[in-house]
Amino acid sequence: MGNKPAKQEKKEELMLKIVPPLDHAYTRWLARDLERIYGFTPRNPRAIKPPDHYIEYMHINGLLDLDLNDPDLAHLFK
Repeated sequence: MGNKPAKQEKKEELMLKIVPPLDHAYTRWLARDLERIYGFTPRNPRAIKPPDHYIEYMHINGLLDLDLNDPDLAHLFK
């Protein structure tokens, strides 16, 4: 009882991925820069103690209850 929806025509679209030419000097610089940023690791990392309210929250939710005799964790303490 009303208007019928119009038939939709199927459009054939062809998507191509074409990479523009890249400057080799820029790509080498970018690769070195990313390696410098993301490959950085501190030499003497210090242990950081989380804030007390984080520790309290983890105790309440049972996240700090750890059984050192658990066979599933034994490989971590060898």
